[in-house]
This record gives sequence, structure tokens and C-alpha cells, in this order.
Amino acid sequence: MKTNKFLLSLFAVATLFVGCADDDTADVTINQNGGVTNPTSNVIGGTLTEDLTLSTGTEYSLESALIVPEGFTLTVEPGVVVKAASGSDVYIAVLQDGTINAEGTSSNPIVFTSADSTPNPGDWGGLIILGRAPINSVVGGDATSTSEIGGLPYGGSVANDNSGILRYVRIEYSGGAADAASENNGFSFYAVGNGTTIEYIQAFEGADDGVEFFGGTVDASFVSVIGAQDDSVDWTEGYTGSLTNVYIEHRQIHDKGIEGDGFNTDIGNNSSPVFWSAPTIANLTINGLGSSNENEAVRLRAGTRAVISNVLLQGFTEGFDLDDTETGNGVLAGETSITDITFDDVTLNLKNDTGAAFDESDVISGVNNGVGADYASWSAGWTRD
Repeated sequence: MKTNKFLLSLFAVATLFVGCADDDTADVTINQNGGVTNPTSNVIGGTLTEDLTLSTGTEYSLESALIVPEGFTLTVEPGVVVKAASGSDVYIAVLQDGTINAEGTSSNPIVFTSADSTPNPGDWGGLIILGRAPINSVVGGDATSTSEIGGLPYGGSVANDNSGILRYVRIEYSGGAADAASENNGFSFYAVGNGTTIEYIQAFEGADDGVEFFGGTVDASFVSVIGAQDDSVDWTEGYTGSLTNVYIEHRQIHDKGIEGDGFNTDIGNNSSPVFWSAPTIANLTINGLGSSNENEAVRLRAGTRAVISNVLLQGFTEGFDLDDTETGNGVLAGETSITDITFDDVTLNLKNDTGAAFDESDVISGVNNGVGADYASWSAGWTRD
């Protein structure tokens, strides 16, 4: 086990009092080797004042929001399990110029989960990363917006901003809501730049979105979302990264497989942004509950553009639902397309609610050529089902 100022001697309990600016987090509390009944217990939370390593072979208890501020690094070693106390204010947030290096392996993933003995979606918050990459909800240089949870700043002009590494990381039972308008996701990526590495991540049984991108340029690959109760993958505020090998599986309560927005409709202050969301998605599978039980697999709206290829959609009333005039303009401009796709138990392939005049063939090509994400080839050992 690595040692640093946060790791205290056997049976010792220490509380470090730290001035926490406006993030409403508790003082840092680390209880290392907390007692005879659980000698490997470690309680974590608060705002770091130096780098912190969570070590292989140790189980950690997250009792309050853990904040990684500018200049500090949270390192999470393979196999670490963090169990979070109940509450929407229990989450991990990596602020602008903070770093998280969480590198598990396929046989020894990193798991953030609920501490409840009978866990449920929404038990705790989730993981929030905030960067300095471009967003379209503010205008001008390094201007920033603030996150739904915690009111934390994000955004800027650094497309290759680097917030660290996530590899073989699973988040379970997240999505606790602070109120009707402020909800945690499994993974919330705010203006995260493409210098950040995101590979092999899973959001499992969350109460809100599985993975959401608020602007930014980060690429993500080998993404699994199972049992999200809202949208499984969501983007907004000018997200322009790429998503490769994405597997989505719906459970009994859910919303859409993908909801893509060109701008943030919740903010409502930027219906004509300088740039639109325009991600590229390759190798996508979305499994629904059957055409008689589901609505849209994918909704594209609020002007988003998207280039999507190699898709398998199973069990939906509608495959793609395109909304809003600007979304239609993206199709007419050739900036949105779906190539090589297979529809299985899908009643309507494409619904056009944009008002623009185009046919299914203007958007979709290569029907029956899609095979999807080939989930079995990369999911073994680190995902839950």
C-alpha cells in the first residue's frame, strides 16, 4: 500500500480541516484502517490538498463529495472498490486542471458503487470531470459555464485539454437527483478535452443518464451503458468528439438510447451557437425491449449534427427521431448521416419532425449491413450484465 499524508496508522482517525471555497463540500476526512471489524476501511471525502492514491487491495468509503482541484491528482489503482454513501451530494468531481488517473484492467476493474446493502439506481451521485475544451453555451475565449451539480466551472478554448485517464472503470447505481433540474449521471464530462483518455467504461443501473457530454472534444471508446433510467448516452453544448464501440441495453425503466442536442435546451440561451454538436459514432448497438414497448432508439434535436456508422438497433417503435429545423438543416447540408445499419424489430426506421424536406434514403444508407459493437469481444471480465 502506498503511503502519504492521508494514510494514518492502525486504528487512527484523523480529520484534516481544509478551506473549501464554494463547492459546499465537507472537510477532508480520511479514516485509514478504521477498526477491528473492517481493518481495511478507508473513509474519503472533501477537497484534496495534495495528491491522493487509492491503493489496490483496499476498499474505500465515500462519505461526501470528493473534490480534486487544480494542480492535484487522484490516482486509482486496479481493483479498487469505492462504496458511496447515499445522497446526491456524494460524488467525485475533478475540477479544471485537476487530474484523475484511474487505470484498471479487464480482469481487475475499478468500481465505484453504492454502499447500500440492497443498492438501487440513484443511491449516490457519480463521476464528474470538468475541463477547458470548447462549449457553445458561452461565447468568448476562456469563458465558462457552471455544472448542474456543485455549480462548478467548465469550458474554454483548449481542445486538447487533458484531465487524465479512465480505463476499465465501472460506475454503479448512480444518478441521485439534487432537484428536478439537477441530476447526476454515471459519467458527466463537462468540456473535457481530447488529451484525456476514456476507454472501457461502464455505467450500470443509473437513475439518470449513463454517460453525458456537455461540450468538449474528448473521444471515448468501448462504452457500455446498461439499465440507465434516462438517456443512456447524451450530448449537448457543442460536443464534437468521437464515440467508438458503444453498447447500450435497456431495462424496465428507461428513456432513449441516445439523445443528442446541438445546444443545451435547459439553458435556452443559445439557439444559434457559433458551432453545433457534431460527434462521430462508429460501431453502435442499442438493445431495446421490443417494438411494442419502446419509443425512439435515437433522438437527434436542437440542431445537432452526427455521422453514425455500423449500427445495430433492436426492439424499438422508432429507430431515429429527428426534431427541430436546424437538425433538418444539418441533414440537408450533408452533415448528418447514418451508414451501414441493421434494424431488428423496429417499426419505423426514421421519423422526420424537422420540417425539412428529405426522405429516409437521404439520411440512411447500407440498410442490413450493420453489425454493431461486437460487445462480446471486449466486455468480458470488467462489465456487469
